[in-house]
Amino acid sequence: MALYLGIDIGTSASKGVLIDDRCNIVCQASCGHETDNPRDGWYQHDAEAVWWGDFCRLSRELVVRSGVNAAQIGCVGLSALGCDCVPVDTECNALAPAILYGVDARSKPQIDELLSEYGSDRARELFGHDPCSSDIAPKILWFKQNIPEVHERAAKFLTASSFLCAKLTGRFTVDRYLAEDFLPQYDRYTWKVDARECARFCRPDQMAEVMSATDIAGVITQCAAEATGLAAGTPVLVGTGDSGAEAISTGVFRPGDMMVQLGSTAYFIYLADHMVDDARLWPGTFIIPGTYGICAGTNTAGALTSWLRQELYRDAVEAEGHGGPDAYSVMAHDAADVAPGADGLVCLPYFAGERTPLNDPEARGVFFGLTGRHTRAHMVRAALEGVAYTVASHVDIIEREHGLPIGRIMLVGGGTKNPVWMQAIADVCGREVSVAKVTVGACFGDAIMAALAGGAYASWDELAQVLGVAQTIVPDMAAHELYASRRHIFDELYARNCDLMHELV
Repeated sequence: MALYLGIDIGTSASKGVLIDDRCNIVCQASCGHETDNPRDGWYQHDAEAVWWGDFCRLSRELVVRSGVNAAQIGCVGLSALGCDCVPVDTECNALAPAILYGVDARSKPQIDELLSEYGSDRARELFGHDPCSSDIAPKILWFKQNIPEVHERAAKFLTASSFLCAKLTGRFTVDRYLAEDFLPQYDRYTWKVDARECARFCRPDQMAEVMSATDIAGVITQCAAEATGLAAGTPVLVGTGDSGAEAISTGVFRPGDMMVQLGSTAYFIYLADHMVDDARLWPGTFIIPGTYGICAGTNTAGALTSWLRQELYRDAVEAEGHGGPDAYSVMAHDAADVAPGADGLVCLPYFAGERTPLNDPEARGVFFGLTGRHTRAHMVRAALEGVAYTVASHVDIIEREHGLPIGRIMLVGGGTKNPVWMQAIADVCGREVSVAKVTVGACFGDAIMAALAGGAYASWDELAQVLGVAQTIVPDMAAHELYASRRHIFDELYARNCDLMHELV
């Protein structure tokens, strides 16, 4: 029986899974890591220690714990946090810390420079949207202007999944889904390097080859086999971004499907059968042929609940350390005791700036309406509702503004462990939301893509038959009406205060 391996490297944790040819989980493992925040607005990873180190640790652990022969693994799938950038040499050794996705705001001067140079209309034409901190081209420009010796020496500029694939196979590739983040350095119609546009940022030879996520990039080299515990010669997929793999893990395969990923940040992927033009969002090609992903993302979701846990629930954290209940469970229980609307407390969850649809790295978080009767439980409830409002904002753009029908919304990520949060999203949006049967996350998506590429399934439709829904949350329409009546407060809080927020930076 062939097995399939999937490993995903995330912002604060990495996960791996082994599945059989019916997508049953044989073994799973995870490990945590730190994100370096050396300055305000800077978020980075040591690509060697975090990305490659976690991959090797998980692959070895999965082989040992499962008791399988590594040669039984028919194909390896991989994903990692997207919109990041690391310069590497010809042997794929990292030359500098990897700049992370939109939460890292260091390239704002470069974004402003590009907007000034191109003009907003031309910039939108080239990037497909308003240039923002999730774009990789400004990050490459940051390296060029701030560490020119590294920029010159770099053989390639890679995302995390490209870095892992190169470590495993020796081949520098990037999938089409993530290549969108490199625009305008690629021609999005041919996926060849656009030498003229690329020259503004780096040499054309410093760009990776564009392939499909489910293409076989190569096989595990002898050197990689020794590091990972996997068998030399095992096929390896090109891989993709964690959010794309997460969508695949939930069965988001068809136009009309939408994924809402609740991790440290929130990420959205809506599948359409045609390209959509909206500068506020990130439309582009998706992993599945013939589909397009309208993608979007916030900078804060689980990171906000983590902050509340650390700052307001230290007693629960301490109790958890002594065998007490999980602190997040305590927070969810407290939030459940607060009525929808948090007794008039509203939270703008922009604690690390905001990506879509605001595109404002200088936005700031707000708790509005605090009174002496409010407790920490109200703050937790308001924070969960604040993130739910951001979900609703994206649903409205897709459905009301673009007229695209949303068939179903699949929730995934650590946030699905919080029933109050899931109910708040259903209530604020006024529609059902569902959770997949398997909630392991992106690594499961990686593994099932490996199964597809490895021949266990003949098509995406056949693969969809083995995936299912575990739970559907029905909205409380009375709560929805309350949220709808207060939606303008959430929207106007930012609009009326954004200039003041910018003065604080």
